[in-house]
Amino acid sequence: MHGHAPRKRFGQNFLADRHYVERIVAAIDPRPGDNLVEIGPGLAALTGLLIERAGSIAAVEIDRDLAARLREAFPPDQLQLYEADALAFDFGLLGPDLRVVGNLPYNISSPLLFHLAAFDVLLRDAHVMLQREVVARMTAGPGTPDYGRLSVMLQIRFAITRLFTVPAGAFRPAPKVESAVARLVPLGTARPRIDDPALFARIVAAAFGQRRKTLRNALSTVVSVETLERAGIDPGARGEVLSVDAFIRLANCAATPP
Repeated sequence: MHGHAPRKRFGQNFLADRHYVERIVAAIDPRPGDNLVEIGPGLAALTGLLIERAGSIAAVEIDRDLAARLREAFPPDQLQLYEADALAFDFGLLGPDLRVVGNLPYNISSPLLFHLAAFDVLLRDAHVMLQREVVARMTAGPGTPDYGRLSVMLQIRFAITRLFTVPAGAFRPAPKVESAVARLVPLGTARPRIDDPALFARIVAAAFGQRRKTLRNALSTVVSVETLERAGIDPGARGEVLSVDAFIRLANCAATPP
């Protein structure tokens, strides 16, 4: 730990196993000149190798003590450091073709993924390490227990692949759960057309708000039964059985009155 006491409020669990450090960097495959940003570099387990491969990177670190260590370890021409909360950071400042890397804190993983999704047009890809259960939700399909709001809201923007798991023992301190590394690649021109993104988000949130409710009841304040039927969706079905395409079809029907 190099004398650093992990801070629970920042969800700090530091990757310490060289095997997994090298495996993650190999999956990212950084190249000289890549526009890389690391979220939460912490004790720099990944940072040094990323700089070695790419030449220089940017990083966002909220912990002022760790930020001071990073400034001592890497000169500004190698590490452009932003001392900030990644949840509020404007990734647009870093320019296009951005490659995001991060061992994301478990306590803010979903909000941070939603925040990153807002910058999808600027991203080339993102490689993130998260709680294994979160990655299962990100990649889940309809009709499975892990399928939910996170699945739908990310899959409309990204192709998501689970790469490999990382055991708890690879971290210091060891968390109580296993982790997994996921790759997110923006869909770009293949991204589906959604007429009213805010309405789409409301429909998805309501559909999964109370999973045992039928869509007729779960969406009663958002869309009518007639709209469900016009979209070819059974009002008696539950949200967990609807595909991403079905949610898009429903939202677009709701956005365009007959």
